[in-house]
Amino acid sequence: MHCKYSLLSPAAEEYHKRLLPLQMVYAPMGVSAVLEVQRDAQQPWAFLSCPRRPKLYSFLFGFTVVFLIMASYFLSSERKGLLLTPSPYRDDPFVIPATLPFNLSSIRDYAHIRQVVHQIVSKVEFSHRKLPELDNLVHNEPHLFSVIPRHFLPGLKNPCWYEQLQGNVSANPYQKNLYARYSRQSHAVFDFLRRSFRKHLQLHKGKFYRIRCLPYFYIIGQPKCGTTDLYDRLRLHPDVRVTTLKEPHWWTRKRFGIIRPSEGLHARYPVEDYLDLFDLPAHQIQDQLLANITGGSAQSTIIIGEASASTMWDNNAWAYFYDNSTEAEPPFLIQDFIHALQPEAQFIAILRDPVERLYSDYLYFGMSNKSSEDFHEKVWESLQLFDACLQDFSIRACVYNSTFNNAMPVRLQVGLYIMYILDWLSVFGRDQLLVLRLEDHAADRKVSMHKVFQFLHLGPLSEQKEAEITKRPASNTRKLADKNLGPMLPLTREILTNFYAPFNRKLATVLHDDSFLWNKNSSHT
Repeated sequence: MHCKYSLLSPAAEEYHKRLLPLQMVYAPMGVSAVLEVQRDAQQPWAFLSCPRRPKLYSFLFGFTVVFLIMASYFLSSERKGLLLTPSPYRDDPFVIPATLPFNLSSIRDYAHIRQVVHQIVSKVEFSHRKLPELDNLVHNEPHLFSVIPRHFLPGLKNPCWYEQLQGNVSANPYQKNLYARYSRQSHAVFDFLRRSFRKHLQLHKGKFYRIRCLPYFYIIGQPKCGTTDLYDRLRLHPDVRVTTLKEPHWWTRKRFGIIRPSEGLHARYPVEDYLDLFDLPAHQIQDQLLANITGGSAQSTIIIGEASASTMWDNNAWAYFYDNSTEAEPPFLIQDFIHALQPEAQFIAILRDPVERLYSDYLYFGMSNKSSEDFHEKVWESLQLFDACLQDFSIRACVYNSTFNNAMPVRLQVGLYIMYILDWLSVFGRDQLLVLRLEDHAADRKVSMHKVFQFLHLGPLSEQKEAEITKRPASNTRKLADKNLGPMLPLTREILTNFYAPFNRKLATVLHDDSFLWNKNSSHT
């Protein structure tokens, strides 16, 4: 049986089908084609119809031995077959196997790779997206808009409001919160919130009210670009509070019921569960507000931040929950909903050379058999898939195509920063988005953090506090075992540099900063 693989069209009703292991055979096929299994009309065992018995026994014995060896090989390997799953995510994005049939030193095959990269680059264009109407956003997420008001409390820097408490005041308001099941740490935090909940209720005209808050700012991306380090430093500022969990992933995943990519769909996390993550800092904002009222001014300088590295780029779930019968591109993006609820929100993105980001991503998420050669092969496979997608769809459609993104062994699309930046700037002002480079942040953390503090309109710090923030060791650095694997192959670097070049040029133009070209000759303006 000969099998050809191409991307499967997503369908929500297929979520609970069994995983299907399939070896990949490369053949030119359309991206939207279905899985095609071809059976030869001729019986493959016909040559055994009249063999001599000794030869037959010898053949069967040899075949059995080969089968057992292959079975052992596949069972012991974690990435030797493609898992076709209807889930829009996977914990490990590097799942397409296949040792590619080319020699890295072959000039002819290198010419083929260059040709594919050239084909991709020739199709790069940056078109404007069609913005959705507010009525359509409300229609698709009515509960979200019924919970969060259109106006927030005056005198507060952070967006907060009072919500009338329903039901028994003595009941545990966090009993059904799905985030509380994350870990012992999250369970302990919610237990603390439960015990202190009643004393933070406000009584007004015989009714109890609780304070609710959204984040003032979001650290939105990108993965393996220093978001954890930025988050750990920023949370040390005396006026900054953060969520119970560093990466709630609510906007991109949890609100759709995606807990772990490999597990398919679970119960959707309601917006109330997400808001509960901000209750601890919300109580601190309320305490500061009430203290200032007694002093004659109802104000609070505390702001709340949320840091999910998927917020900027991960819109993969749209095809499973919104109508996609006529459009190849998503009708809504994460930023559309955030803008409708918080038009004044602030966002921070920290980026790095997309070539280095991809290799770091591979080393971090790869489980076994990691090597520079394996990385090269996965890059080549991903480039072929990207080229195939562009034959039928726009770049934006490919960037947000969940099936295509799931199929790529390495996440090439995450490094196409400008595609996401442009879509965020389609609804938010340029002054609401701060874009940093990891290279600059690592070289001078003091200057980098000053930019962040100024962007968030935070007050000055004492020298001691500033030193505590800027001089602490870097967070989430590369593991020693991964460092020992060495750098990527020079050929891989050249290929990826050429692939990302047009996107970097557009990014540098939009941000008016040539350092985003990520070349040695670029100047920092």
